[in-house]
Amino acid sequence: MTSAAAGAIRGEVVVATSNPGKLREIRAILADVPIALRGLDAFPEIEFPEEGDDYEANAAAKAEVVARATGRAALADDSGLEVDGLDGAPGPRSARFGGPGLDDGKRAAVLLDAMAGCIGERRNARFVCVAALATREGEVVTARGECPGRILEAPRGGGGFGYDPIFEVAPGTAMAELPPARKNEISHRARALRALRGALETIARAPLPPDG
Repeated sequence: MTSAAAGAIRGEVVVATSNPGKLREIRAILADVPIALRGLDAFPEIEFPEEGDDYEANAAAKAEVVARATGRAALADDSGLEVDGLDGAPGPRSARFGGPGLDDGKRAAVLLDAMAGCIGERRNARFVCVAALATREGEVVTARGECPGRILEAPRGGGGFGYDPIFEVAPGTAMAELPPARKNEISHRARALRALRGALETIARAPLPPDG
């Protein structure tokens, strides 16, 4: 799959994620940028560094590892949900919140349990994303995007992934209820990736590396 018509493709970027939902989203957001977006299924030997508590450091580390391992530019992001009633948690640990082995639904249920008794402004929240682009030459550029909202009392909708079903992005509407095209206009990930557009277009003007 690519992010633009095959005849227009000029650059290539490896997306540093094994999450198919995230990869689909990134491809849709960058559909008009003339780059081929390759998934990690082509590079199963890559191991990511252990993630810490800083979005930018996590995203940059993943992008740098993939760029070095593949000899190609790499795009990574680190995203999280920050909830006022949980003092900003789970934040960069959102994908690990509640412990290992949980799927999206169980992780969201753990968060809702943790928020029992939280009312009013304590349910305010935001999705945060820092995207990082690492070049073959070792340069890294990052950008941050945020999407404000609040935490619902119960999951709604069947779209998206992660915490989307419990995140109210507009009055009465969960992120998981938005059409994909609308989500990709307003999401934290879309805002961060759009801020990297200039850097991605520079890569699009560069020659493709040898395949391997």
